[in-house]
Amino acid sequence: MKEFLLKRYPLDRVPLPRDVMATLVDYRHGARVTWHQHKHGQLAFAVRGVVRVLTPGRTWTLPQSRAVWLPSDVDHELHAVGDTQLCSVYFEPRVFPWSWHEPAVIAVSPLMRELAIVLGTAGEQYAAGSHAALSAPLLLKVLKETRALVEPGVPLPRDARLLQICEHLMNDPASELTLDFWGEQFQTSGRTLARRLNAETGLTFGAWRQQIRVAEAITLLTLGQPVTQVSKKLGYRSASAFIVMFRQVTGEPPQRYLASRSSVD
Repeated sequence: MKEFLLKRYPLDRVPLPRDVMATLVDYRHGARVTWHQHKHGQLAFAVRGVVRVLTPGRTWTLPQSRAVWLPSDVDHELHAVGDTQLCSVYFEPRVFPWSWHEPAVIAVSPLMRELAIVLGTAGEQYAAGSHAALSAPLLLKVLKETRALVEPGVPLPRDARLLQICEHLMNDPASELTLDFWGEQFQTSGRTLARRLNAETGLTFGAWRQQIRVAEAITLLTLGQPVTQVSKKLGYRSASAFIVMFRQVTGEPPQRYLASRSSVD
């Protein structure tokens, strides 16, 4: 229905002041950039703090070493986790660095970060020949050479029963309730739910639950809670068991993954 209404009452196309421009905005913990979409592309990452990215299909909770690419016409909402400085680089469609039609996550290199910050510091109306004007084409070149990471975030199912399970796990990520238990609540089998979940998210129930736990762990660690406390909140008997799970999902232990620069060469 929303797509039909947007076609019937399309949003006004407002071109950017420059083909490539950026903003730097400070947000307090819990602040939100509420649901919206636009024709220009957006690359968003946290210079300080962590950004949670919501789209209709999945969510990501990203440390400073990661950025999300949001192409044209993708509904999204951004949350500040901790006191956050958000850098958003905007691109007119004719200069998109990638042909990706779906959101994607990339690693933020030190060079990429500094070029984006130069653009953000300059504001919308940077002058020809300025540092920002010189940084824009170099940033585009760096981005075109950057590949998407295999970081699925938390895929959101469409099935109402699975969404109820998802809501439960987000509220209680330490929950050990099985799909057999949920099958009894919904008068179906655990196997049926497992097949449906895999069809809609591409993940097993265990892998899906781990993604939810990692997202919550990133939030808690960013807010200053120690690894031992976070591991207990997520239902792990020891910090070492939690670290093993975190590394299996992200490829890195928590402190390295959360580091702003050390996880990116």
